Amino acid sequence: MSHSTPRIAPLTPPYPPEIQAQFDRIMRGAAPLILFRVMAGHRRAWDKFRAGGLLDPGPLSLRQREIVIDRTCALNRCEYEWGVHVAVFAGPAKLAEDEVRATVQGDATSPCWSPAEQALVAAVDALHHRATFSDQEFAELSAHYDEAQILEIMLLCGFYRAVSYLANGLRLPLEEKAARFPV
Repeated sequence: MSHSTPRIAPLTPPYPPEIQAQFDRIMRGAAPLILFRVMAGHRRAWDKFRAGGLLDPGPLSLRQREIVIDRTCALNRCEYEWGVHVAVFAGPAKLAEDEVRATVQGDATSPCWSPAEQALVAAVDALHHRATFSDQEFAELSAHYDEAQILEIMLLCGFYRAVSYLANGLRLPLEEKAARFPV
């Protein structure tokens, strides 16, 4: 669902120098996302939001990280953030079209996923629906991922659920160059 005006107005240029510097570091020359512009208008929220970022190199591969983020955003019906991540990271993460589609329309049994990725998608689904894992789900996840990776998976799910709340609750208009949910 696309809206033209967010419920909280985003900052407009020119940005204060400190905010501009932060946007430059995050966006690497691209225009700042609407979500960032809304959050940056409220210092505490912006500082907390940036502190929770998990896009730095961590214990998961880029592909694993993006599967978690894309699936989490899709489950939360957050086309805004899903679309930004697919547009920016699907190529570098080597996510094929059927895999991108499966983050929205598939599940852990989709044939495009490897056994490790099936465990990953099942974990995202379990956290989304029940906020926990069954013993079997945790065992399957542990068969493919170490403790640091499992913690990262859980943190990513939680952070991107919060991002979904923000984007959906603020009714952010979809970014122009972002992907759209498959039909």
